[in-house]
Amino acid sequence: MSSSESGENECMCWAARDPSGLLSPHTITRRSVANDDVSLKITHCGVCYADVIWTRNKHGDSKYPLVPGHEIAGIVTKVGSNVHGFKVGDHVGVGTYVNSCRECEYCNDGQEVSCAKGQVFTFNGIDHDGSVTKGGYSNHIVVHERYCYKIPVDYPLESAAPLLCAGITVYAPMMRHHMNQPGKSLGVIGLGGLGHMAVKFGKAFGLNVTVFSTSISKKEEALNLLGATNFVISSDHDQMKALEKSLDFIIDTASGDHAFDPYMSLLKIAGTYVLVGFPSEIKISPANLNLGMRMLAGSLTGGTKITQEMLDFCAAHKIYPNIEVIPIQKINEALERVVKKDVKYRFVIDIQNSLK
Repeated sequence: MSSSESGENECMCWAARDPSGLLSPHTITRRSVANDDVSLKITHCGVCYADVIWTRNKHGDSKYPLVPGHEIAGIVTKVGSNVHGFKVGDHVGVGTYVNSCRECEYCNDGQEVSCAKGQVFTFNGIDHDGSVTKGGYSNHIVVHERYCYKIPVDYPLESAAPLLCAGITVYAPMMRHHMNQPGKSLGVIGLGGLGHMAVKFGKAFGLNVTVFSTSISKKEEALNLLGATNFVISSDHDQMKALEKSLDFIIDTASGDHAFDPYMSLLKIAGTYVLVGFPSEIKISPANLNLGMRMLAGSLTGGTKITQEMLDFCAAHKIYPNIEVIPIQKINEALERVVKKDVKYRFVIDIQNSLK
């Protein structure tokens, strides 16, 4: 690598060095732009609970120094000679993965998130060259064009960032299970970064949306700020009983441990319950599944095809996540607030104006 290349590939970032998860300024080296690559200047990066998990080594597999961030929005600065889908100046997004085998049935179907050989995560993953991936808490990134998304030019980059994980995580299962049909009834468990997007998509699809929460303090924002049809305190037996067999679909965004049977009984016959959170266990009475002919399904984020579709849908219908924009210098405080669920509803780091 020449000295000019070395300078060009140098990248400022914030990284965690150990399981304390404390982030501080750091410098890494990005790869040179290959024929199929897109290099982008990162303008914004959303903050996801995954950033807490891996900076603090909650799964025991963190590779330090670790640069988190997988809700990336920015502007193309350079493209490889084989790149035809992007040009310098385009607004682009990068989500939760940056590589896959590109050969299996899932990759061939635009479902790279389910790659048979395993997708390469945007940070703390092992790329095909053996390097450890570094995420979006940085001022630029180089990604194969297949894993980049066009952000419509009139859609704010700071709003686009959270769509690349929080948005697609709820949009993908809603589309997979045909929950874009007006008049159907949707239940949303949890009103955080994912849950509030499920409410927004539900309203855009013309659904009757019921939000479930353990906190009465969420009622005002669920009904008046986000426009949900109904709000239910999940611990209130009478409120829950009144909704038995009334919902077509439930999307559960809660990662804390909670009971499933009270919610399963709210589904209509042959209704669907989709879990996108990660509680430590699932316990369900077989009768709740079998007698009601109900389905319990899981979901991750989404493939490249549906992610692009979601971005275009949000732009066309003017759907924007509720965000709190912060400078990178406030990231440690923000991660603590994420743990305490003290954010409405997604932090977004203003990379371009604070990481210099």
